Amino acid sequence: MKVLNTNNAPAAIGPYSQAIEVNGLVFTSGQLPIDPATGAFPEGGIKEQTRQSLLNAQAILRSEGLDLSNVVKTTVLLSDIANFGPMNEVYAEFFNEPYPARSAFAVKDLPKGALVEIECIAAR
Repeated sequence: MKVLNTNNAPAAIGPYSQAIEVNGLVFTSGQLPIDPATGAFPEGGIKEQTRQSLLNAQAILRSEGLDLSNVVKTTVLLSDIANFGPMNEVYAEFFNEPYPARSAFAVKDLPKGALVEIECIAAR
């Protein structure tokens, strides 16, 4: 098991790792839309937050020589299911066919009042 960490994504805000690699699979923790340079959410709404969450996941993968084409599964947590459409528009900008498997659902609340949190599983 290998712990992955990069300064190009937000530091963990609790007792967890940015990502763990085991047996050729990389499991990222849920990525909040925190800009690692500012420590804040981007201005705007769900589209901007989705973009930042995916940029954070991408940065973690890139730190290990991977990219979003290596992603086989994502989980998208939304604070409001009404944001599914706009989130999906931005999500489609980051992934190409064959698209990773995905689960997406609304939850009551997300840390720090985020509108979205995204985790990935990638394969080498």
